[in-house]
Amino acid sequence: MTTYSRPVLLLLCGLLLLTLAIAVLNTLVPLWLAHDNLPTWQVGMVGSSYFSGNLLGTLLAGALIKRVGFNRSYYLASLIFAVGCVGLGVTFGFWSWLIWRFIAGVGCAMIWVVVESALMCSGNARNRGRLLAAYMMVYYVGTVLGQLLVSKLPTGLMDVLPWVTGLVLAAILPLLFTHIVHERGEHQATTLVWPMLRLRQARLGVNGCIISGIVLGSLYGLMPLYLNHQGVSDAGIGFWMAVMVSAGILGQWPIGRLADRFGRLQVLRVQVSVVILGSLAMLGNAAMGPALFILGAAGFTLYPVAMAWACEKVEQHQLVAMNQALLLSYTIGSLLGPTYTALLMQHYSDNLLFVMIACVSFIYLLMLLRKMGEHPTPVAHA
Repeated sequence: MTTYSRPVLLLLCGLLLLTLAIAVLNTLVPLWLAHDNLPTWQVGMVGSSYFSGNLLGTLLAGALIKRVGFNRSYYLASLIFAVGCVGLGVTFGFWSWLIWRFIAGVGCAMIWVVVESALMCSGNARNRGRLLAAYMMVYYVGTVLGQLLVSKLPTGLMDVLPWVTGLVLAAILPLLFTHIVHERGEHQATTLVWPMLRLRQARLGVNGCIISGIVLGSLYGLMPLYLNHQGVSDAGIGFWMAVMVSAGILGQWPIGRLADRFGRLQVLRVQVSVVILGSLAMLGNAAMGPALFILGAAGFTLYPVAMAWACEKVEQHQLVAMNQALLLSYTIGSLLGPTYTALLMQHYSDNLLFVMIACVSFIYLLMLLRKMGEHPTPVAHA
């Protein structure tokens, strides 16, 4: 069986369209709120509302997949996301946008669980790593393209919402032409998410996903605001966000190969150290291009390496549940990161964005340094 089968390719095509919409809104929503002179803590709360929706969507997705299958779950998740997009244009204000971004967050998280779980179920021990790499590459490419659209097109609220909503609805079309089989085995039915979070041997992977959520949630939610306060235009913000995410794309394959060769422990140590260096470079007013590049290269590749660490610790029939547990961990980090960082930025300085990222990365580095001995070379990651 070929790795990139018809269902897999169509699923990734739909994911690309959805990621474009997600990237555009994640950049512009904080800016729209800032242009309306909302305080920084309210901008952070709207970002946290989105990640709160991610939390609920992650918990609901597994049961929905078991009940109606991958295809219908994907359709429903896309429609929920579309409703969240349309709502932004119906009412404007802090409280209403808390609700709409929460709804959008639910839909997005359900989409991610459906896509990741479908790819895992479509693969086997030999090609699952390639499928995961393809998923991350499509996600990051879509994110970069979304940032480039922000830098090239009008960024007004009603200029953006119609075509973004159209992208979300268009993402449903590829899966109308294929069917993703959902095998309901005994093990899949009895494997729960919560025990996966308590596995001692997978703890560093779970913690890595939490730290990755804090780092990326803060960068996605508050970097546009930081750049706006530095006087950067909307087009410039889209460009710098694209630079940061492009670094994550370029680092994906090399870091994956290094992890295969030298073990995930050593690679994670280096990644976290580079995140700290990138944060210090931003604090030290170094050249923004190189600083954002190294921050993106290390920060945006942290999640897949930590996820692969945890997934290699479980049996094949536990992979879907572990995937949900890791996404849940990432979402918790994404929820906590923007909330506390925005409060610190509001009361002290915008530089607290990078102080927070450096501090949580240092804590995770200490955890990694306590892990003695060699980490086994994984077999299912490419």
